[in-house]
Amino acid sequence: MSLFAIGDLHLHFQSELKAREQIEGKIWHNHEAIFRENCLKAMKPDDTLVLVGDHSWGKNLDACQKDLEYIENLPGRKILLRGNHDMFWDAKKTNQLNEMFKGRLEFLQNNYYSYEDYALVGTKGYTFEGPFYVDSYGNIQGWDEKEAEHAEKLVKRESERLIVSLEAAKADGYKKFIMFLHYPPTNIIQTNSIFTKLAEQYGVSQVIYGHCHGETRFHDSITGKKRRIRYSLVSGDALRWKPLKVLD
Repeated sequence: MSLFAIGDLHLHFQSELKAREQIEGKIWHNHEAIFRENCLKAMKPDDTLVLVGDHSWGKNLDACQKDLEYIENLPGRKILLRGNHDMFWDAKKTNQLNEMFKGRLEFLQNNYYSYEDYALVGTKGYTFEGPFYVDSYGNIQGWDEKEAEHAEKLVKRESERLIVSLEAAKADGYKKFIMFLHYPPTNIIQTNSIFTKLAEQYGVSQVIYGHCHGETRFHDSITGKKRRIRYSLVSGDALRWKPLKVLD
């Protein structure tokens, strides 16, 4: 039994694709079939796959049915995290989604799931992405303070949701945690954030995140080990559509 993760599938079986990078990028050509084949090769029926958001371009649940069916038909147990493009998922109605897809898909928001002796915790997260102002050498000289202030409010909300997830697991006796985020844990100018601080506070062993896709963005945040925590980017194109094995 193994734990895998990936994100940013951006499926569009029922919706018109308008994202230029996905239309023109070679890495996206036939990615649904490539990813499915990679899952069938790597995963067994008793494995678990966590998908860290941006599952579908559909604007509502009806427009996502085929996308979610595609995910259902992947091997193993599937746990979904909410991404910024997942318009079908109202954070306040996660319980309804879990009831609707019971036995098929599990939705991670203000709750947690077990994997062996680990608690799988998470939330969408958020990070300030600019605008940043750069000089002629590409060095950041400042940023839009109004947008940064708005971002801080969203970061606060998402960190509170993450604490709910962590505390629920802790209350049930879990001492080992793996944290999943859609957004990266820091932005391009930060060395830490409330999300890295919570990871350290609760003794999280790994932080897994997506959102950063396109080669120019693969290094927007932390990867590798920092203060005993392993940080991994699992956006689909960064992994070339091969799910990352998080735990054996």
